[in-house]
Amino acid sequence: MRTYCLLLLGIVVSLFSSVDALAQVGRPPMSTGATDKVELLPGADSLVGVNVPGQVVRKIYNNVRFRQKGILMYCNLAIQNVTTNVIEAYGNVRLIQGDTISVRGDTMFYYGNTRQANLRGRVTMRDRKMTLTTGQLDYDMISGIAHYPTPGRIVDKENVLTSREGYYDTRSKLFTFRQNVKLVNPKGTLTADSLLYNSLSRIATFQGPTRITNKDGVLTAREGQYNTTSGISNFQRRATVETPKYRLTGDSLYYDNVSELGIAKGNVIMVAKDRKAVITGEHVRYNGKAGVSRVTGKPVAKSLANEETKDTLYLRADTLFSFDDKVTNTRRLMGQKNVFVYKSDLQSKCDSLIYNTADSTIYFYKKPIVWSQNKYQMEADSMRALLKDNRISTMFMKTKSFVVSLDTLQNFNQVKGRTITAYFTTKPVVDAPPVTTAGKSTTALASAIASRTSTPTATKTVGQRVLANNTAPASATAPVREQTALERVVVEGNGQSIYYAVDEKNRMIGLNHVECSRMNIEFADNKVGRIRFYGQPDAQLIPPKEITDDAKELDGFRWRDAEKPTKAQVLWLETPPAEQPPARKTLKTKSPTKPLAKKLVQRSIN
Repeated sequence: MRTYCLLLLGIVVSLFSSVDALAQVGRPPMSTGATDKVELLPGADSLVGVNVPGQVVRKIYNNVRFRQKGILMYCNLAIQNVTTNVIEAYGNVRLIQGDTISVRGDTMFYYGNTRQANLRGRVTMRDRKMTLTTGQLDYDMISGIAHYPTPGRIVDKENVLTSREGYYDTRSKLFTFRQNVKLVNPKGTLTADSLLYNSLSRIATFQGPTRITNKDGVLTAREGQYNTTSGISNFQRRATVETPKYRLTGDSLYYDNVSELGIAKGNVIMVAKDRKAVITGEHVRYNGKAGVSRVTGKPVAKSLANEETKDTLYLRADTLFSFDDKVTNTRRLMGQKNVFVYKSDLQSKCDSLIYNTADSTIYFYKKPIVWSQNKYQMEADSMRALLKDNRISTMFMKTKSFVVSLDTLQNFNQVKGRTITAYFTTKPVVDAPPVTTAGKSTTALASAIASRTSTPTATKTVGQRVLANNTAPASATAPVREQTALERVVVEGNGQSIYYAVDEKNRMIGLNHVECSRMNIEFADNKVGRIRFYGQPDAQLIPPKEITDDAKELDGFRWRDAEKPTKAQVLWLETPPAEQPPARKTLKTKSPTKPLAKKLVQRSIN
């Protein structure tokens, strides 16, 4: 992030006043009413009078010197019109003003009444700090402004500046350059359509399309200010900074290279090319020394999860923070307040979130809830998700943990406990419909448990054997995609579960309600495939005809699918729905239930 901002960021000040002051330059010389005549100093080789009716004109040869109000002029040949106070000078022309300004040229037209000098040819203008070379120069000594209408080059101790046209205020040391402007110094190169440059403060102010290039990257903008000494940059009108790894765009950009403080405002877009990630917002503040970035104003973080499918993870929050670890070259991304996450197979919302890129772990805090594959819903006081290849691998839930799984019969299998660890697996899936054998079906929980009772050493459930026998070879042309599914759930402390038992024909056998201190539940094809209870389980099997609405839900159950964030909501295009309060249940007397047969309860000896 630091190299991302080395040219940056900006709050641009308006500097039109300097342009207005120089706008008067270039008008035809006007008489000021001055009567001071140009004085010819002794020392010339010869003087010849020229016959011009009504005027006094003379030619002076070699070692010619003139003086007017502290200005000295030298040349090899001069034609002086004493009447109009005008001089034409040729050959080795020099003009010296005090001990600061020195101008040389091939020819010069000097208007004594307006103190205007127009030099042509190989023109060079020098003061104590810079040198200007051009083919034509108009110098107004009253205002102290020099104008060159032809391409010029200005050189000082550290900078070289070229332009097609320019103005120079000898008093304020302010330059105004127009068309094809290029400023080069050891720290970088600036090209612009127009530029104001102060050789005292070393500040360059530009308008129009501008580009700054240095070893760290490239900045493009249409208006701004750049201090070539301090490295402070101020840009506006949609500026962009680009480095080999990053790109930043904003309506205004500011960066202080000394304090490493950067600010971007207005429709800010930050792109991490190497991480294939994008962060957008209205305001970004970056502290380079601390390695902390803060994004506000509808911030959104986007990360490409799969290059082939273009699946993207979207994250929004009221405030996004980025923390750079300069030792490990890793980053932590934190969302604060009203966090929403969207991915094609994963959605979430919580109060705050931390994503650590070092170990690909996401921490969810304060009423977090996660949805996966449109089938699973997970809640707890706090949650931690471990990602693998940008897909959820393990979910750790702590305190008031609750997992809901929607099966193929649209029933809600539920698990709750003090802590829950959910393990997911990602497998390739063929979109073409699988071929099945008539009369056979998928996993059946009751048969699986019965099979384990009769053959304790069996490693496959009945449902798994059915799948193995009935799965047809995938077509070579059928599209294959990856799908993440819940594989196993481990409950620790105060475990409770409700799951629907089905037979081999996917017909419901009953509703199992189990309570125990610890349980291990395995899933296959989004149905409970194998379950282990540890300790002394309290179990009931409710026949289908005796299942009541109260029996279908554990205490605290809420299917909150309507609150699941959409892509439009995460992108701030729609307003997310508010959390619905849990419905109050009326106390009812439970109908008598049949106890679960002992042979259906598997106790672990571990």
